[in-house]
Amino acid sequence: MSNRKWNLGIAILFIVFACLLLQFLFSALRIRELVQPLKEGRAGGDAKRHVVLISQELDNPFWRSVEQGAREASAEYGMLLEYTGPFRINPAEQIKLLEKTIAAKADAVLVQGINDPLYRQLIDKAAGQGIPVITVDTDEPGSRRLSYVGSDNLEAGKKMGQLVVQAAGSEGRIGVLVGNEQADNQKLRLAGFDSVISRYPELTVVAVRSSNISRLQAAGQAEDILTHHPQVGYMVGFSALDGVGILEAAGRVGPTGLRIFAFDDLAETVEGIKQCKIASTLVQQPREMGYEAISLVHDYFHGKTPKPQHFTATAVLDRSTVGAGEGCR
Repeated sequence: MSNRKWNLGIAILFIVFACLLLQFLFSALRIRELVQPLKEGRAGGDAKRHVVLISQELDNPFWRSVEQGAREASAEYGMLLEYTGPFRINPAEQIKLLEKTIAAKADAVLVQGINDPLYRQLIDKAAGQGIPVITVDTDEPGSRRLSYVGSDNLEAGKKMGQLVVQAAGSEGRIGVLVGNEQADNQKLRLAGFDSVISRYPELTVVAVRSSNISRLQAAGQAEDILTHHPQVGYMVGFSALDGVGILEAAGRVGPTGLRIFAFDDLAETVEGIKQCKIASTLVQQPREMGYEAISLVHDYFHGKTPKPQHFTATAVLDRSTVGAGEGCR
């Protein structure tokens, strides 16, 4: 009787053990079913790639266009795009956002170069952790960024110089605004511009001022130039808000025959061209920058090494391309 009970007990334990083992096996198989698609998605492409785009200013129209292009490419390649940036232009905040993005282990980062040693160190840190960094609009020379996507700013500056030469001939006085004297893109535009203007001894740049990417400061600096240099017949702005700032200053000072040359195609800039108050503007392709940057990330994750620089086009917008409004005679 005792042997029978013993055998029954052993059988019950065996059955319980077998049930637990089967339950464990079923659970393991279920976990494998859930995990395998994630592995396949990561191995097969960018289905779960998390890319962060850190803008210069969150709601800046230029950067919203970059975001639009990046989102279009992200949707096409099956990536997840996170768009962020300071509410107001703040390089220190851009540095903090990049630091947080690296700590969060994003798969790739798109950033604007800000010409800062700490920023370069963070880009190098990201590269060291296998996180590719693409600079957009402004490069970060000396860093381990994977590639730069944006305008050829040296050539854009030369093109601006040629526009002024065509308007002025070989003689005249010029005032210049740059968005930020330390920004690599602004320095390159100014260098390209100077390389053209310097060929004409009677063309003189009387002042170069920084607007700090502010319409208010652009207007103030332009007004100061026009007031202290009344002989200036040509004003050039190398960032998006400079043209409209110069136009505002011209309205207050009232110089005769001033020719304004702007950058980018803000609605007010285009309207100024239609009204013959702005001679022309050089237009970049921010949407294309965003799209191409994501495309380079996609190519990188598929084993292709991108070129160090990927230039997007610039085009001249003037009265012949936008038409004339009531302000033109």
